[in-house]
Amino acid sequence: MSGIGGELARVKGAFGQPTLTLLHQRQAPVVITIFRAAFGRNNKPIPTARLHTQVEEHLAEIRRAGETDLPAGSGREICQRWMRGQWLVRSLDEGGHEVYALTSHAQQALELVKNLARDRAALSEHRIATILGTVRRFNSEANPDRSTRVTLLNEEIARLEVERDRLVDGADMVSATEDYMLEGFTELLSLISALPSDFARVEERFATIRTEILAAFRAEDRPAGEVIDDYLARADALMTATHEGRAFEGAFALLRDDALVTQLRDDLTALLEHPLSDGILSDADRGELRGTVSLVRDGLERVLVQRSRVTATLKEYIVSHDAARDRELEQTLRQVESELMTWMATTGPRATHDVPLLPARASVDHLRERFYDPADDVLPERISTADPSEAPPVSLADLVAQGGPKLASLRQRIDAALASTNPAGSLGALFDELEPSLRRPVEIFGLLHLAADRDWRSEDEVESYAAVRPDGSRRTFAVPRTPLPDPDLSPRETRA
Repeated sequence: MSGIGGELARVKGAFGQPTLTLLHQRQAPVVITIFRAAFGRNNKPIPTARLHTQVEEHLAEIRRAGETDLPAGSGREICQRWMRGQWLVRSLDEGGHEVYALTSHAQQALELVKNLARDRAALSEHRIATILGTVRRFNSEANPDRSTRVTLLNEEIARLEVERDRLVDGADMVSATEDYMLEGFTELLSLISALPSDFARVEERFATIRTEILAAFRAEDRPAGEVIDDYLARADALMTATHEGRAFEGAFALLRDDALVTQLRDDLTALLEHPLSDGILSDADRGELRGTVSLVRDGLERVLVQRSRVTATLKEYIVSHDAARDRELEQTLRQVESELMTWMATTGPRATHDVPLLPARASVDHLRERFYDPADDVLPERISTADPSEAPPVSLADLVAQGGPKLASLRQRIDAALASTNPAGSLGALFDELEPSLRRPVEIFGLLHLAADRDWRSEDEVESYAAVRPDGSRRTFAVPRTPLPDPDLSPRETRA
């Protein structure tokens, strides 16, 4: 694939992600507005019924404001569509109640819109200084050469000592400009607003692992120990090999260090009390900066709860698994549970299906009244050879009368009827013209057999066949009418 072709494939893959799918749709401004109004910056889970009501109220208010292009349907239907778009996720809280939460894709879309809506300079002294300082610090911490790293640290220490001595000697303090503070607050808010989506990604990864572990346990195609080892390896890789996992570990280490938490609070308080902050920060921005620690704590708590659910799943399986349990019953119950999860994945939360608690009572027409009697197993008496002279006399005419159709005679009568100048109009009319010996009930099947051999087609109309049994009794049969072909037409024209 060429360079431009590969780049196009990567761009198409990016546009296929739920984040850009949300931003690319026609009603994206309305959806983003409702998400921001309902969930706020902390993405706190909302009970399902409450969110359904909030969505309907927000849409009604937006409609009164003059907007016409709005999502159609009730609040429940709209939320279900957002779930299919992977912007909402539904789960159970600690009390067992259903709640909605934004996925990492939706939070990333909100973060992007928020950054675009915030005023920010394209280039400033603060940004260049931040880049230079970041590169310098990164190099001092990652440079593999010992002497170079020592040189960089000495230069940084010398620079800090000069600045300290200058301030101690009473030199004038260089005040930060308004542009410098604006750019600094913008970058800080951008970094903080990215935290909820990072935590949500880690939470979704653990939820995916839990689903895969349950599927592996139900399938029982691998030993339980292998499944547990695979979970431990994946959990460790999640925390060390992914960007979200490393961010989670760093945030967890921060909250374990009381000194770092105190330092973070003090630094944020000092920035909020800066004389220029009043003209730069809005009330929402101040609230966002002031709640940074609580934001990190809430994100960590949700991730830990999801990880605890995975651990509880493993513990429950290990403790409750009984190797001596009836295998047939166990497989049946697991299959029922798997089918139930499949059914729940394609139905609504309030869908019902009537399932009897107990099997239906078996109805038995007759119960056994007699028990085994050994006398019933006595062999019957031997059959004695009968004397041929004692057999009842049977004539040839009687045997012929009880036999099958006389196909040869019937074929001659059909050929004669077709060759006559005034043939019968149908097979039933021909049957009525036959003598009684050829009008037995079995001769009807013979006529139909010969008609099928000649590819004669029957009609929807029914005609009567007056049959005569060998004993002289009569019986009338209703048979689909089969017209006789016109002898003047060719066979092909007759079938047409």
